[in-house]
Order: sequence, then C-alpha cells, then structure tokens
Amino acid sequence: MFIFDAHLDLSMNALEWNRDLTQPLDQIRDREKQLTDKPDRGRGVVSFPEMRKGSIGLCVATQIARFVKPGSAIPGWHSQAQAWAQTQGQLAWYQAMELAGEMKQIRTLPELRKHLTLWQSASDTSQLPIGYILSLEGADSILSIDHLQQAHADGLRAVGPAHYGPGVYAYGTDSDEPISEKGRQLLRAMEALGIILDATHLCDSAFWDAVPTYDGPVWASHNLVRALTPHNRQFSDEQLKLLFEREAVIGMAFDAWMMVPGWQRGVTTPQSSGLYIKKIVEHIDHICQLAGTSKHLGIGSDLDGAFGTEQTPSDLNSIADLQILPDLLRIRGYSEADIEGIMWKNWVVFLEKAWA
Repeated sequence: MFIFDAHLDLSMNALEWNRDLTQPLDQIRDREKQLTDKPDRGRGVVSFPEMRKGSIGLCVATQIARFVKPGSAIPGWHSQAQAWAQTQGQLAWYQAMELAGEMKQIRTLPELRKHLTLWQSASDTSQLPIGYILSLEGADSILSIDHLQQAHADGLRAVGPAHYGPGVYAYGTDSDEPISEKGRQLLRAMEALGIILDATHLCDSAFWDAVPTYDGPVWASHNLVRALTPHNRQFSDEQLKLLFEREAVIGMAFDAWMMVPGWQRGVTTPQSSGLYIKKIVEHIDHICQLAGTSKHLGIGSDLDGAFGTEQTPSDLNSIADLQILPDLLRIRGYSEADIEGIMWKNWVVFLEKAWA
C-alpha cells in the first residue's frame, strides 16, 4: 500500500549524522558501525531505497536547528544566525537530492496530484523520486518575519513553533510557558502565508494558546496518546478533542519511548519491553474511539529521528516494515477505506482543504 509519512528528519540525518541516504541501508550501517558518537550508530532504518521498497512515496521532510542559551542542558546552536545557516544547508541538501532525481518537492495541489498519479500508476517505483513537503521542526532558526517569508518562497509549508525546552517563539516538550508576543507575531505571519501549524511538541500552555485561535490549517505530524503513555510529549484526550474540532490529522510516531510507558533510554530495549509494531494500533484505536472516526489518523513515523533499532519496535528493522501495519489493522477489524486513510489518504484530504 502507498504510504504518506508525515515526519522524517532526512536532512538532519544527511548533514549531522553524515548518512548518504541514497545508499542501501546495509551500506549506511556498515560505514558507521565503528562510530560511538551517537547511540544509534549502525542502527538506522531509513534510506531512499528502503522508502521505495516500502512504497513510501511521499513524506513531510524537516529542517531542524535549535537555538539554546548559555547553560542549557539541551544541545543546540549558540545563535539564531547559526541555526538559520544550518537550515539553509539542509535546504541545499534537499535541492541537491532533487537535481539527482532522488526527491521532488511538493508545494501546490497540482504538484501533489501529479506526484500521486506518478506513484500510483507506475508498475515499477524503484527509481521514482520521493515526494517531500518541507516542514520546520522548531522555529528558533527564523530570525525575522522576512526570513519566514523567504523560507515560504523556498517551499516551507508547515512549521512547529517549538521543539524541546524553551524556544524563541514557544516552549516545547519538558517545559511550559504561554506563547509570548513574539510567538503570536510568528503565528500571525504564518496565517498570512497559509502555513500549516504543526502542534507537535508544543507545551500544554502554548498548545492551548495557539491551536484554538490559529486562523489556518493545523495538524500534528508525529504524536501519540497521553492516556496510554503518560508524558507531556503526548496529547491528552482534551487536546485530541480540540484537534478533531480543528479537522487536524495526527501522525502516529514509532519512537519506542512514546509507544510504551516507563521506557528508559539506554536501558529498556524493544526485546525487554516486548514491543512490536502492533502496539501502535492501541494508540490508533484510542484516537478512533475518541473521535468516532478514523479520518484524524495518519503516519508520522519520526524514524531515525535521533534513534534507530535500539528504540523501535522489535519487528521494525527498516522503514519499509511500516507495511506490516495494514494487516495489523485488518486483524483489528478496520475496513480497507479506514486503512487507506490512515496509511496515506487522510493527509492528502487534509492538504486538499488546506491548499485549496
């Protein structure tokens, strides 16, 4: 089945992890197996060949560069200008992938429809470009509204104002403050440009400031359910209900610590926790029961978002293994229309409305 994955940190992997995503996955792993600078070395699950193998022909691909103040326990760039420069390097990599025929940026509805037709009518997708919609995870790199306008002209179509901790425009995961006036100015500028607000990572106070009042499209690219995995990174039922009212789609993330409660990074393993892909169906079920429909569900895997197989379900060795999910949903009683919606179509319906 065709898959639309609404959250992949591809350029981060290319520029910070130094992974050549055009290569086969085993070669990427082999080249870094002696490295110890990051816990997921030799354990990545994403490459362009694996995406094509898994029919992941369309994704939301991020730029990401956090700014941190002196004394921060969270890593990041020491100035907003450095963060901006990092995102521009990431943009340059995406553009290089386009020139190489590996990727195709999607900015408009006609481009989206053309790309879907290309993939869904092809008898062989092994050489097709992977479509990507450009998103910014954490807005710290936006130096000014002029920079936001430039980014939009370069194809930026979604922005999550916050990531982890205190941000320039909003506070994110593991912190909590209302949105500042500077943050509200950013939201107004995003509205004017028609940029999608990504509610993922917004702290609770910022969520309740932004989502009810944002006069533009809202989605949550990669989030799970707080009732099942208690943590401020996940959405409460009250937050989920508001997202339903805003006609949002919520992408299911496959980061193990988000899927099961009590996960300890570097201690818990997929095997010791008994984690398999089927666990995500519990989060899907919860949202479907709460909403009374499956139309708010999608995939936002976040795979290789600074973790690899040490922090994914035991039966996920490659991003292509997302293809296990449709059968799991069939077993749980989901209709083919529901499954098609969750795997790709709900995101497309969202964009049809948002970009109309």
